[in-house]
Amino acid sequence: MFTDSIPSRVLDWTGRAVCGLILLFLVLPIILVIPISFSAAPDLRFPPQGFSLRWYVQYFSDPDWIGATLFSLKVASLTMVASVAIGSAASIALVRGRVPGQELVSALVLAPLIVPHIVVAIAVYVQFAPLHLTGTTLGFVLVHTTLAVPYVILIMSAALSRLDVSLEMAALTLGASRLRTFFEVTAPLVMPAIAAGAVFAFLSSFDETVVSLFISGVENKTITRKFFEDLDFNLSPVIAAASTVIVVVTVGLMAVGQAAKALSVKRNVSVGDT
Repeated sequence: MFTDSIPSRVLDWTGRAVCGLILLFLVLPIILVIPISFSAAPDLRFPPQGFSLRWYVQYFSDPDWIGATLFSLKVASLTMVASVAIGSAASIALVRGRVPGQELVSALVLAPLIVPHIVVAIAVYVQFAPLHLTGTTLGFVLVHTTLAVPYVILIMSAALSRLDVSLEMAALTLGASRLRTFFEVTAPLVMPAIAAGAVFAFLSSFDETVVSLFISGVENKTITRKFFEDLDFNLSPVIAAASTVIVVVTVGLMAVGQAAKALSVKRNVSVGDT
């Protein structure tokens, strides 16, 4: 029995090693950006030469970088609010309701996760250009919400499917409206899922690149558009400093989202047990 377990152990450790190497291959470029951002050299190079915070100072003092960052934050915040509202309502309809052609509706709602963003970008530009929505906050929020809603629906639907429907039915039989039932019964129980969906909606908007390149204007541009402009015309370690700031914010928000999602699963399990 001991000898029979050796091949399985070797296979297990081999699989872990391969997964570790793949993870290192994916994460290594992001890790290398961080020390480059603290380099004293005037260009992008690795290993970094010396230590300096000049590139962070230049990033935070550059009105173009700060303007693009603030615009991205505004668009992502508005997208988050709209996505949570639309995604929550859609999740309740798909999980609790009887929607005609429910499978088709679910596929259409989740299509932005499957369709290449370059296809979405071309289609959106063709539609937005005649309406003068390119380069506007409304245009960005509309298309980013379309791309972010599927994340909210996936997380909310999973939480609602694990939530005991009798809790909602009890509130309805006692005279509460569906809207009041949602805000006073359903929403508190799935709040971690709502928070996780909000985080992922924010990140999907803040990190979106392809569509933003197509619909950005001269004045209103996202930070991802600013990255591509500087890569073409002003290649300097400021890009590494800005990338490090974005990586820290993104990883932090993803950790919050994962923690909220885990808390949602734990809470729903405990509610189901009671």
